[in-house]
Amino acid sequence: MNAATVDPVSPEMLRRYDVAGPRYTSYPTADRFVEAFTADDYVRALQQRRSGAAAMVLPLSLYVHIPFCESLCYYCACNKIITKHHDRATEYLRYLSREVDLHTAQLGTAQPVVQLHLGGGTPTFLSDEELRSLMAMLRRNFYLAPRGEYSIEVDPRTMDAKRLDTLAELGFNRLSFGVQDFDPDVQKAVHRVQPAEQVFELVAAARQRGFDSINVDLIYGLPLQTPQSFDRTVSQIVALRPDRIALYAYAHLPERFKPQRRISVADLPHATSKIAMLSNSMAAFMGAGYVYVGMDHFALPDDSLAIAKRQGRLHRNFQGYSTLPECDLIGLGVSSIGRIGATYSQNVKTLDEYYDHIAQGNFPVVRGLALSRDDLVRRAVIMGLMCQGSIEFKSFNLAYLIDFQRYFPAELDALCELAEQGLVEMDDSGIQVTSMGWFFVRAVAMVFDRYLQADLNRARFSKII
Repeated sequence: MNAATVDPVSPEMLRRYDVAGPRYTSYPTADRFVEAFTADDYVRALQQRRSGAAAMVLPLSLYVHIPFCESLCYYCACNKIITKHHDRATEYLRYLSREVDLHTAQLGTAQPVVQLHLGGGTPTFLSDEELRSLMAMLRRNFYLAPRGEYSIEVDPRTMDAKRLDTLAELGFNRLSFGVQDFDPDVQKAVHRVQPAEQVFELVAAARQRGFDSINVDLIYGLPLQTPQSFDRTVSQIVALRPDRIALYAYAHLPERFKPQRRISVADLPHATSKIAMLSNSMAAFMGAGYVYVGMDHFALPDDSLAIAKRQGRLHRNFQGYSTLPECDLIGLGVSSIGRIGATYSQNVKTLDEYYDHIAQGNFPVVRGLALSRDDLVRRAVIMGLMCQGSIEFKSFNLAYLIDFQRYFPAELDALCELAEQGLVEMDDSGIQVTSMGWFFVRAVAMVFDRYLQADLNRARFSKII
């Protein structure tokens, strides 16, 4: 799908679907994890991976959570620790190494890894030497495939051209810059001041060093934003021309995320202004030649994500859209989420708990989920819709030994309304998300979410657009 084949998304349609819903980086979603899933269950999942056929066919993805930040961004909903004491990272890396040891005791060393992502917090809070130490530790214990995707989230305020050299030297080939907004007043309102010139210089330096893909994160709906001010930011991003753009809606949930209590509700843009920001941004990015990949993501036509979209090879994991086939995922560090076989797991959320579990020689898993057969079937449907935009009944029935139309009668009835609105097309052979439907694909996926359909309280989720 490209700008030439997509009709403009009307503000009326955006307003109709201005509702809360999951992002489906997993199904079931993380809010469904239970504490009845323990570290013992996680160990069994690792042992089954080592002894089973999955070890022969599924490579690994690694996620490493670095929770530290030097300063607080008021909009942030991530698990982070605000500190200027960089020595705290030294202790954290020691415990990360011990958590890796727990994994290699179950899996052995040299497990192949095709994807690595450092997130946070602020991964570039670590010094160059600490990053070298972390990457050396990971390479000692895992086999990082030569053509893998190795990405890191970058706070431009912690980065310069020399540090980019270090990231390239360590094997990182993908960068994600947190920009959010270039407007100085908005930056002050969210306590994240970083001049546009700084980002432009860093992106230019990254291109000179040959990084495969550069992503920029933006947020609309922040305090003091207006459609006019955000248009200026979007114009600057178009001029910057990153390979990928992630455009997120700000979800103001101060009762859940304490930093957001520093934001005055009176400073937040009204819903009509947010809709205008989203509509204008979509039009500007696609008008500049970007492909709408889905779920807030845009990519240049020659970026691997856009190519995978065209070829029907998109996948989705806890980091979002990916070009890589399905992987088991090991999450390392506080609050990290992993997926091994038909299980999900999440680590404890505080440093004290994390250190205590590992000091006792235990995995720091606090909750998780063993997926039922129904979960697996519905996950396949939701990921098929989110990634390929289609479900072909015959092949799905053969793969999962069901009769799709008998298994999902209520869901297919519910899809009829979306079909009338032009979001999907259905016949006896399957379901196809339309070009317009890609903008609202979360709404299509939500129809098949058994937990959500039984739960009228959706306030825990961000808006689906």
